[in-house]
This record gives sequence, structure tokens and C-alpha cells, in this order.
Amino acid sequence: QVHLVESGGGSVQTGGSLRLSCAVSPTIPSNGCMGWFRQAPGKEREGVAAIYTASDYTYYADSVKGRFTISRDNAENTVYLQMDSLKPEDTAMYYCAAASWRTCGSWTRPQSYFDWGQGTQVTVSS
Repeated sequence: QVHLVESGGGSVQTGGSLRLSCAVSPTIPSNGCMGWFRQAPGKEREGVAAIYTASDYTYYADSVKGRFTISRDNAENTVYLQMDSLKPEDTAMYYCAAASWRTCGSWTRPQSYFDWGQGTQVTVSS
């Protein structure tokens, strides 16, 4: 069990960038799956990216591949989501989540994650 706190959300114009942070306490699991999800009003929560912490292997949704980058900093106990070339359809509440290493095999399923942060809002205007 870990405690997760997201930050870094905000409002940007199309084409802009944001970097989301997920502070993990006590530490990032050494053999786990850390994911970023998003949920827009009236839509289901969807997986955006995930990282397998034992190898740093990363996973991305097709809609963000090439634009978003997930990474982690063990010294800071933080997982990041760098978001570039933002589009209005990226507007959503973004959540950080933690799961066991097995979850990375099906990382897009939110029900597989056992810990969630409170979310941070991202708004992209055209």
C-alpha cells in the first residue's frame, strides 16, 4: 500500500506542455506497476501510460503515444507524466495509481490498481 499525491495540472492552449507529478510514499514499489489514468466528464476512466518499476518498461495508450512520456525518479519517490503537443481531447482529471507487477500485463484496467491519488485537472483550450 502506498499513498499517492498528484500535482502539476493546469490550463494550457493546444500544443502546449505540462508535467504531472505523482509523489509516492513511503517509496515507489521496486517491483510494481505505476499508472496514469484520466477521466473526462461523462466518460470512463482510461489508461494513459504505465511503467513497470523493475525494468522501467513503459506502456502507452495509442492516443498519447509519441506525445506523453512516463518516467520515475526513485530519489524523489516521484512518477512523472510529461505531456507535450497537448490537444483539447486531452482535457480530463488525471490520476496516478499503483498496482502489483502483474497488472502491467493488463495495465489499462483501472480495477487492477489498489491505490489511487486524488487527481489533478488538465484543461487544454483550442
